[in-house]
Amino acid sequence: MATRGPLGRGKRERERARVEKQKQKVVRREETKQRRSQTGPGEPGVDPDIAGIVPGPQPNPWLDDLEEPAEDAETSDNDKGRG
Repeated sequence: MATRGPLGRGKRERERARVEKQKQKVVRREETKQRRSQTGPGEPGVDPDIAGIVPGPQPNPWLDDLEEPAEDAETSDNDKGRG
């Protein structure tokens, strides 16, 4: 009848692990609350998702429309003199 001892020990270990995990969750939640309260919301009435967006045409990220091919410019000048 004394064989039930090791089973209870495993249960106690699982219970301790569960309690420790709950404590870690509480600490993590408190840190998150503090972090959110420090940053706080931005200006009232401003949507933070679109704050700082400028309306209108946006700059080209590849910058390939700024350069003109040199061949096209030379051929158009030569064609003007022949006609």
